[in-house]
Amino acid sequence: MNKRTTILIVDDEPAIRRFLRTSLTAQNFAVVEAENAGAAVAAIGRDKPDLAILDLGLPDMDGIEVIRRLRASGDLPILVLSVRDDERGKVAALDLGADDYITKPFGMEELIARVRTALRHRFQAQGEQPVFVSGDLSVDLVRRIVKLRGQEIKLSPREYDVLTLLVAHAGKVLTHRQILTQVWGPAHAEDAQYLRVAIRSLRQKIEADPAQPQFIQTESGVGYRLRTPG
Repeated sequence: MNKRTTILIVDDEPAIRRFLRTSLTAQNFAVVEAENAGAAVAAIGRDKPDLAILDLGLPDMDGIEVIRRLRASGDLPILVLSVRDDERGKVAALDLGADDYITKPFGMEELIARVRTALRHRFQAQGEQPVFVSGDLSVDLVRRIVKLRGQEIKLSPREYDVLTLLVAHAGKVLTHRQILTQVWGPAHAEDAQYLRVAIRSLRQKIEADPAQPQFIQTESGVGYRLRTPG
């Protein structure tokens, strides 16, 4: 990443901020810190960061409300820090527009990977690449052709829509509600069974072992993520 890329860390724990600052600066990111929501808003206006790492448990404002306000005023990528058992908080944050989350405790390799994915979505040119490739899977978005190991795979319209939505956000977790709303419409935002059936069918067609999927990865209690190219 460009050396001038700036990450805003919003966390009330000095030890967490220090750990993140050390790790991110080692990766040539510039770092700005904020210990609460008020300081975060000031930093966004002053420093114009490219991405925010946001702890949901802030002393002056609930992190969910911070996301709501940031999304009302802009598209700054937001990576949420959450505790392991806070599935409801993760889902709420993602549904409001957070780009991804990482669970405490976390490893820096995973964090950096999430940061780079969110930034890639931010910086990439408008419009999707005509062909997405991840391992043995390729999706031609212009010709609407899906291939596995060079062989064309026939998908139903719903299966194709789910897959291409995941492709458009490759590497980023999408919640059940987000996928259902985009593919089946807002009236079906709670009809999780539709999505489970489509995912199960997709895995049967594109995964070597549907029980241990390599492409469509489950984020337990939250949604699904498509493995990034590589």
